[in-house]
Amino acid sequence: QVQLVESGGGLVQAGASLRLSCASSDLTFRNYITAWFRQAPGKERMFVASIARNDVYTFYSNSVKGRFTISRDNTKNIVFLQMNSVKPEDTAVYYCAADTSVVASRMELDYDYWGQGTQVTVSS
Repeated sequence: QVQLVESGGGLVQAGASLRLSCASSDLTFRNYITAWFRQAPGKERMFVASIARNDVYTFYSNSVKGRFTISRDNTKNIVFLQMNSVKPEDTAVYYCAADTSVVASRMELDYDYWGQGTQVTVSS
């Protein structure tokens, strides 16, 4: 069973910063497209950001573009999501995902491996 483990979630005030991490001892992230998704209460899981295998290309949802940054530390095999200027609408469970495809996708169904999620709550 492939495991991705997210960490770094918590309760923060609006305007604050938070950094999420995703680690795996089973996958070498640089060989996968890796992404972050989130699921707010009562809503579907939505794409947040992804990073291509070559680390050059990153993609963001319009709702987080300019505030969130996805990155990857290949020496430590960790994927990060730096969240700045967070808003109450960023409250959700955040999931790390990995995709074996060549082309980056924003579709949940295209991702092969998932973590269990970490809760982020932003108070106003």
